[in-house]
Order: sequence, then C-alpha cells, then structure tokens
Amino acid sequence: MEVTGSSYLGDYVHGRIEGQGCYTLPTETKYNGTMKDGMFHGKGSLHFPNGSKYEGIWDCGISKEGKYTFSDGLEFKDNKWHYCDGYDRRFYTEICSGLKPAGISQLTNLDPPRIIPEGCYDCGDGFYNPHTRVVIDYKLRFLRNADDDEHEWIIRTCRKGWDEITGYKPKQ
Repeated sequence: MEVTGSSYLGDYVHGRIEGQGCYTLPTETKYNGTMKDGMFHGKGSLHFPNGSKYEGIWDCGISKEGKYTFSDGLEFKDNKWHYCDGYDRRFYTEICSGLKPAGISQLTNLDPPRIIPEGCYDCGDGFYNPHTRVVIDYKLRFLRNADDDEHEWIIRTCRKGWDEITGYKPKQ
C-alpha cells in the first residue's frame, strides 16, 4: 500500500485486509465499510474529497447497488432525474433556497462562485490552464494532464476566469 500511496486501518485475517476498516486512496477518497480479501465487500461508503459520497453494497470490489449524494446534499437518481434538465435549469441551491431577484445572477451552484485564476477555466474538479494543459484541484494541487478531448471540452463548455466581449462589436 505504501507504494501506491494508499493506507488502511482496520481488521486483517491471515494477513489479508478483511472485516471492518477504512481504506484511504492516494486521492484522499476514503472507503469505510466491510472488506473481503482486500476488496470492498458488503456495506460501505466512499467519501470523496469534494464532500460527496457514495453509499452502497459491494461484491468482490464491484458496486452492486448504491446511492450517490453530491456535496450539497442533492441525491442522484437513475430514473426520473429532474435536476437541471431541459424543463428546469435551476441550480440545486436555487431549488432549496429560492431564486434570486431579477438582475442578480447565480453563475454556479456555489454562491458566491469560486474565483477562477486569470487565464484558467473551472472544470468542475479544479482549475484548468489551457497553456500548460494541467488541471489542479481547488487547493492548487496537481490532478492530471488534459488530453486533446478534455482540452476541447473544457474550452467549449467551462466557465472562464476572465471577461470576454460577446455579441455586437462596433466597427472601428
């Protein structure tokens, strides 16, 4: 485990991870629950660094059923998912707390939104610098290098850290 950066605190059987325990991955994601032969097995929950969690039933390392809850408390549903669909584009915090008065926009589910470093994009799990093609988390730690597909998606869809004039541009 030291080689991968993971750690485990819990029960062992014949030198193998087995029973109740807490397994921490190098990403700081933590699994709390039952283990069998070194794998998630039985009831357990994954707690992600961003505050979200997945609670489920595992069989030899494979999730068989479960529930994902976002850090703001919104629960994901496979069927009849009505959050931010074509009919209702509100953020979850707007659903819970109501809409702001006319003229006051809410740009993200966080209010106020994160301040994005100049020249970067907010790609959901961190900030992306298009010049270096590096994604760092919100604590400014390295996450990954973006491939061409992710680069294009971020440039096309994510919130920028700068203002840009759009629409009508007068002739000079």
